[in-house]
Amino acid sequence: MGFRIKKGALYLALIILALACLLPFMLMIVNATRSGAEISQSFTFIPSHYLKENWDRLFNYFNVFLGMWNSVLVAVPATLLGVYFPALTAYGLAIYKFKGNKIIFGAILVFMMIPGQLSLIGFYQLCTKLHLVNSYIPLTIPAIAATGTVFFLRQYIIASVPLSLIEAARIDGANELYTFHRIIIPIIAPAMATMGIMGFIGNWNNYLLPMIILNKNDKFTLPVMMATLRASLDIQANQGAIYLAVALSVIPILMVFTFFSRYIISSISAGAVKG
Repeated sequence: MGFRIKKGALYLALIILALACLLPFMLMIVNATRSGAEISQSFTFIPSHYLKENWDRLFNYFNVFLGMWNSVLVAVPATLLGVYFPALTAYGLAIYKFKGNKIIFGAILVFMMIPGQLSLIGFYQLCTKLHLVNSYIPLTIPAIAATGTVFFLRQYIIASVPLSLIEAARIDGANELYTFHRIIIPIIAPAMATMGIMGFIGNWNNYLLPMIILNKNDKFTLPVMMATLRASLDIQANQGAIYLAVALSVIPILMVFTFFSRYIISSISAGAVKG
């Protein structure tokens, strides 16, 4: 009986925590159907009838679907590059014992501690000299040097990949790239999926760098377009449209999380079963 009471209390606490996490999303969806005056005057979870008006107001400022497509063109390549190449680097740092290994890893730790905002001016000047302004290249290629991902995956490889497995593959004649793609990647797939989710969310919501690099309306990503709506003169009237834009921008993030979380759960479950 005592075990059932503890289990019931645990489930109740988890349900309350889940509801607390869902409340901001519910409020966002409800406010997307309300007018700016209603949002300013009262707090409620009851939907209103201003959804079409907010939709029309939103598309009068910018094309949401164009902004989503531009964000996809930035977030997807940056996420893929920001997972694959750091995984390759982490594999080399974790498995190969070469001179300077610790120095390189120490440099990666140092660069992790430096805020990216400190290099914005120099980065913009470099992009200007290379004629990369209004290009998505500066928003995607630098993801290769994701120091935080390298650190995380290196620690994961050290903890979960036995050296005997790699040595067995070498004895069987497998080259290093084959070993990495066919043996290492399936083992570290949960860690890669985790960093992929975090990387996609960060690239999708990235505002500062696209705002600096892009200055053509048809190139703007969705966060930059949403900022133009927030910066308009009649902010109160646009509150409902802002909530609607935020709600639409969350949909791709939820889809990516749902897709990749399956691989995280399945990989962890498979690793927990002893053969």
